[in-house]
Amino acid sequence: MKKILLFILIMCPLLALAQSNLTDKANKMAEDVEEKVIEWRRHFHQNPELSNREFETAKKIAAHLESLGIEVQTGAAKTGVVGILKGGKPGPVVALRADIDALPVTERTPVPFASTVVTEYNGVKTGVMHACGHDTHIAILMGAAEVLSKMKKDLNGTVKFIFQPAEEGAPPGEEGGAELMVKEGVLKNPDVDVAFGLHIAAGSPVGTLNYKPGGIMAASDRFVIKVKGKQAHGSTPWASVDPIVTAAQIINGLQTIVSRQTELTKEAAVISVGMIQGGVRNNIIPEEVEMIGTIRTLDTEMQKIIHEKIKTVATNIAESMGAEAEVDIQIGYPVTYNDPELTQNMEATMKRVAGEENVNIINAITGAEDFSFFQKEVPGFYFFLGGKPLDQGSDGPKLGGHHTPDFYIDESGMLLGVKAMLNLTLDYMTMNK
Repeated sequence: MKKILLFILIMCPLLALAQSNLTDKANKMAEDVEEKVIEWRRHFHQNPELSNREFETAKKIAAHLESLGIEVQTGAAKTGVVGILKGGKPGPVVALRADIDALPVTERTPVPFASTVVTEYNGVKTGVMHACGHDTHIAILMGAAEVLSKMKKDLNGTVKFIFQPAEEGAPPGEEGGAELMVKEGVLKNPDVDVAFGLHIAAGSPVGTLNYKPGGIMAASDRFVIKVKGKQAHGSTPWASVDPIVTAAQIINGLQTIVSRQTELTKEAAVISVGMIQGGVRNNIIPEEVEMIGTIRTLDTEMQKIIHEKIKTVATNIAESMGAEAEVDIQIGYPVTYNDPELTQNMEATMKRVAGEENVNIINAITGAEDFSFFQKEVPGFYFFLGGKPLDQGSDGPKLGGHHTPDFYIDESGMLLGVKAMLNLTLDYMTMNK
C-alpha cells in the first residue's frame, strides 16, 4: 500500500507538469499564428457569403485543413466543412465549432477590409456583411486547427473541427445549420463526446471570457395567430365581429403570460408580436387579422407551459369577442444549454487562460444560437469572447452592436479565443483519457 501511495505522490506532479508543458506549447504556437488568424479574418470579412451560399468560404477552409494533413469532409449541410484530426493516443472525441455565414447588412465601418459585396435578399438589393463576427469564429478555429495539427502525436483523442453554415437561418424553403448537420450525422463516425463553441461579443472588453452554467441563450420559437371575425362597413361595427379589436386584446393578454403567469425568478421569458396584418381600407372592418411573433425561453418546462398558455389566451379571448383564433407555434432553436458538470470542470481552464479577474459568469441572453442542436445530443460548453476595444478614443471607429452596419470588434482579442479553444480541448482530453 505504501508503494502505491508513493507511486501516486511521484506521478501526480509529473503528470501535472507534462500537461502544463503541453498547454504552454499550445499557447506559444497560438501566438505564432496570431498574424495569420487576423489575416484570415480580414479575408472572410471582405468576402462574406449568406447562409447556405458559403461556397468560397468553404473552399478556403477546406484548403487550409487539407494543407495541415487533416481529414476533410465537404458539403456537410450543403456548404459546411468538417475536419477530423486523430491524435497519437487514444481518448475522447472533442468537437470544436465555428459558424461561417454572413448577414444581409450593408457595412459602414471605416476599416480598409470592409465588405463591398452586394446581393439581392428577399427581393431587396442589399450589402452583405459579417455583422455578427462569424468571420472571427472561422479564423479562430482555423488557427486552433493549425496548432493542434502540429501537436497530433501528443493528443489524447480526436478533434472534429466543425465549420457550420447557416447559423443565421437557412433561406425560406431550405434546411440548414446545426440542425441539418446533426441530422446528417456530423456528431457520428467518430462519435463526439463533447462540443465547445464560442461567440465574439462586441459589447464585452477584449481579454474577457464570459459564460453561464445551464441556459445561456434562449430557445427561439415563432408563433402565428390568425383571428377570424366577420367583415362589415367601418361605420357599423356592431354588424361585425372585429378581428382588429380582438387582436389588440389578444396582444395585451399575451403580455400577462410573462408578467403574471410565469415564474420569472426561475428564468427569463419573452413574448413579442413583431408583425400584424389585416385590412385593406380605412372604412372596412376586415374578416381576418394575422399576428406573427417570437417566444424566447431559457427552460424547457417553462417553454412548454408558455406555448400552452399562448394557445389558451388567444383562443379564449377570441371566443369571448365572438371571433375565432387559430394558433400555430413553430419550434425553432432549442435552449443553448451549458452542461453544468462540464462547465464546472472547464472553469479552471478558462481562468488559467484569461486570468481569474477576466472570467465572468453572466446573466442569460434572450438571443438564440443553433449550437444548441449539438448540445441536445452531447454535453456542450458555449462561451463569449470579449471583442470591445479597451480604449475607444474619439478618433476610433464608431462602435456598433451585432447585426448592425457599424458592427466592430478589436482583432487583438482573437488570440485569447484561439488559446481558449486549445486549452479546453487539451484539458478535456487529459481529464478523460
